[in-house]
Amino acid sequence: MSPRRRTVLAVLAALVLVVAVVVGVRVAGSAGPSVDTEARPAQDRPGPVLLVPGYGGGRDSLLRLAAQIEATGRDAEVLTLVGDGTGDLSAQVRLLDEAADAALAAGAPSVDVVGYSAGGVVAGLWVARDDGAAKARRIVTLGSPLHGTSLAALAASEVPGACPVACRQLAPGSAELTELAAADVGNALPWLSVRTGDDQTSTPPDTANLAGAVNVSVQQVCPVARVSHSALPTDPTVTGLVLRGIAARPIDLTGAGCGAAAL
Repeated sequence: MSPRRRTVLAVLAALVLVVAVVVGVRVAGSAGPSVDTEARPAQDRPGPVLLVPGYGGGRDSLLRLAAQIEATGRDAEVLTLVGDGTGDLSAQVRLLDEAADAALAAGAPSVDVVGYSAGGVVAGLWVARDDGAAKARRIVTLGSPLHGTSLAALAASEVPGACPVACRQLAPGSAELTELAAADVGNALPWLSVRTGDDQTSTPPDTANLAGAVNVSVQQVCPVARVSHSALPTDPTVTGLVLRGIAARPIDLTGAGCGAAAL
């Protein structure tokens, strides 16, 4: 073999090696960024609880749930949503991030977040956008349309004038819900998602199910329960599930039953 031919083959071999290395790096990186579990909040050191209202921003039912949480010795704060709670969900995400940062700056080891209805979507977008998994120890969502609600889709189609920004963002296939699904937030931190089979607002009810989360129907733990969407924050069985979801021990629904007394 001539010296020139040997040189050409050597160059080609070097190029193949370089390509193999580059492809190997790209394949290794294709699984996404690794989660540094040591940087995540300690699960046995609960901090304050932030409660995020749903569409429209009503706080009354969550104030009752917050009182139940405070009765266990935890601090709990119900956020007041920006505007009337029907505007861009991004504003609510920023509000949650500011509240979490304030709690951490005050010395809290982490926060737990309870999101009711659209508030759970806000919590998910916060994890996706602001690395909420580095600030939140646990997330609990109640009847949250994490994959959208057909009710919003119907409103956006039939009565668009009565479906403001947040309503359109809660319709299946919206940019926000697509972002939430792609972020795989249910695998980012311990997450409990509670739904009710009687839900006529987050429809269908299993829109509350989230990959990677502990998903539970109220009727799974209390077959006789009849709980509407609006009653989720104040129902005793749901309250019991929430308290289990934010306990110092790992999320464990073993033995859960009707009423908060089943804890």
